[in-house]
Amino acid sequence: MSGDGLQAALREAVGAAELLSGAVIEPRYHTDLRGQPRPRPAFVVRPASTDEVAAVLRAAQRFATPVTTQGGRTGVVGGADAEAHGIVLSLERMNRILDLDPASMTMTLEAGCILQTAQEQAESQGLLLPLDLGARGSATVGGNIATNAGGVRVLRWGMMRDMVLGLEAVLADGTILSGLRKIIKDNAGYDLKQLLIGSEGTLGVVTKAVLRLRPMPTSTQTALVAVPRFAHAITLLRRLEGALAGTLSSFEVMWDDFYTLTTTVNAAKQSAPLPPGAPFYVLAEAMGAEPERDAARFESVLADALADGLGTDAVIAQSEAERQRLWAVREDLNAPMARLWPLFAFDVSVPVAEMEAFVDEAKACVGIIFPDSRFVTYGHIGDGNLHLMVGVGRADADAHHAVDTAIFKTVRHFNGSISAEHGIGTAKRDYIGYSRTPAELALMKTIKTAMDPAGILNPGKLLPA
Repeated sequence: MSGDGLQAALREAVGAAELLSGAVIEPRYHTDLRGQPRPRPAFVVRPASTDEVAAVLRAAQRFATPVTTQGGRTGVVGGADAEAHGIVLSLERMNRILDLDPASMTMTLEAGCILQTAQEQAESQGLLLPLDLGARGSATVGGNIATNAGGVRVLRWGMMRDMVLGLEAVLADGTILSGLRKIIKDNAGYDLKQLLIGSEGTLGVVTKAVLRLRPMPTSTQTALVAVPRFAHAITLLRRLEGALAGTLSSFEVMWDDFYTLTTTVNAAKQSAPLPPGAPFYVLAEAMGAEPERDAARFESVLADALADGLGTDAVIAQSEAERQRLWAVREDLNAPMARLWPLFAFDVSVPVAEMEAFVDEAKACVGIIFPDSRFVTYGHIGDGNLHLMVGVGRADADAHHAVDTAIFKTVRHFNGSISAEHGIGTAKRDYIGYSRTPAELALMKTIKTAMDPAGILNPGKLLPA
């Protein structure tokens, strides 16, 4: 009777056509990014408005049924995996751009809007939405907010929370918080939107957002540099930051293991921009407003850096096609990662000065357990974010636990974070204590209980039991 009552309430909330149950539920709602099956929910609802989201949550609260909000399902830590008896709340129909205001440099949009769609709409008005990441074509803005996404331009424009001016969200009991304000300075009490950003759907469902835009740069300079030592990469980063008048937007570092793998596996698509064999490779990009002057300054600063021994070789993109070629080394990862499979993927943060030591210690710790382990390493080192891909020849639960423990213990030793930008989900839930103190976790649980006393919002995610 309870199930029948819930189904009737959900049907009333979103309409019969937008309520799916049983075998009608498509695999995309219960399949992860790698195509692996996840628990199939009892219901999928596809609301078209905030009021419909509120009605769904009121029904879920009434019938004590868990709700998992889904966007583009590009996450890698299980944050969007549904409960087998629960409700998937898909925001795919709430995908509109509601307002683009050049005067206030803002965009107001629904949470289901695809990131690339928002980027392109801003660009059509000569504006920039700075958030950029590899999954831009399928990730949703709501998912980016829920995980506080970072991407490749954090160095200059910050994380997603730095771009959100206002939010509309629905709480567990159906209460609608409407804070769609287009203002940068707002000190009227607690900043509730910041509480929701990065909460992975455990405190409320974000339905709309006001994002801060920037003027669209009119010049882009991109270079790939072979670097002999990690310390030189840090020096190069700081020199570019200082000499390029604030235009340095991205600074990616690839260890030789990563560069060799990606350029070898993708050799049929394109040749390597620089020969493999250097210990490190830097992909640097500056975005400015004076094309001729920016290009000359970029080349001059880079030439001086090479003359000083900070790099041993470099290539500067002379066209958009060449720029895309350089970025493909960093972003065209499907085939290279398949070659390494099975693997475990990590995104962590440690102080920039200690990154090389961290990687060496992480390799040593995993190597004690798996002597034949293989690492590929890269990251946005300008913001302290490293990505580690670890292959040990197997992917069973025992191996996963052993590798996770070794990596996260090393993160803790370097006083870093076990999640730089992908979130906690279920994959890192049991390790969150490696980056948060007991007092911090206790306060987080208190906030969760206060905002979701029945525990229906994305249960089992982020916080340990």
